Amino acid sequence: MTDQTPVLELRGASKAFGPVQALRGVDFRVHRGEVVGLVGDNGAGKSTLVKAIAGIHTLDEGEILWEGRPVSITHPNDAVELGIATVYQDLALCDNLDVVENLFLGREQRAGGIGTITRHLDETWMEKRTHELLEHFAVTIVNVRSEVGTLSGGQRQQVAIARSLLGEPKVVLLDEPTAALGVRQTAQVLELIKRLREEGHGVVVISHNLENVFEVADRIFVLRLGQVAGDFPADEATIDQVVAAITGAAARGENGDRAGGER
Repeated sequence: MTDQTPVLELRGASKAFGPVQALRGVDFRVHRGEVVGLVGDNGAGKSTLVKAIAGIHTLDEGEILWEGRPVSITHPNDAVELGIATVYQDLALCDNLDVVENLFLGREQRAGGIGTITRHLDETWMEKRTHELLEHFAVTIVNVRSEVGTLSGGQRQQVAIARSLLGEPKVVLLDEPTAALGVRQTAQVLELIKRLREEGHGVVVISHNLENVFEVADRIFVLRLGQVAGDFPADEATIDQVVAAITGAAARGENGDRAGGER
């Protein structure tokens, strides 16, 4: 794999649900150390695209390439084994468990012992690993033994992202990571996304908040009615141009002077 080879690429991705064509011939890619903002109106195909990458939906047509080689993703385990982590909007956290317990739920580390019956959870190791992970990504949680239900929305989002990083994925998919967060909490999550990019992760951020997308994205990929409506370098595009692509005004030639508008 060369530096120009995407870590993840979809070619001609198509998916239908009965008479509804959710995706039609979509080409999509993400490189290492790149944040791609995936945007579009409701029903544009964003969730279908992400779920195809995550192994929840199987494509009807098209191919998926991982580090330049064709792969098959037909189950969430396929995606995880490749190195794809997905953080959905509902976060799937257990409010009555603390941060350590949430991070290691289902992947608990056991200490030594004879057989499986006499072995106990290695709480010390898991807590140490949690501290290391959170500190490495500058996560703003002081007490890792706090129940997740007592944390702010931004901290909960950070816990969900940190949990996804335990498997050391190469691509992280984030579904509306700043939805319903306040200004300060949003800033914390956006800083974490920037840190993921610095660490070399490919990141896909699905969001309706274009201001947030422009703050962290290197490219902005627009879907409309299941098809590619635009693929913009974030430092060259404006919000007006992206909105025109989302609404279809760009295709109709209705954006006019708005395409040069201010962010």
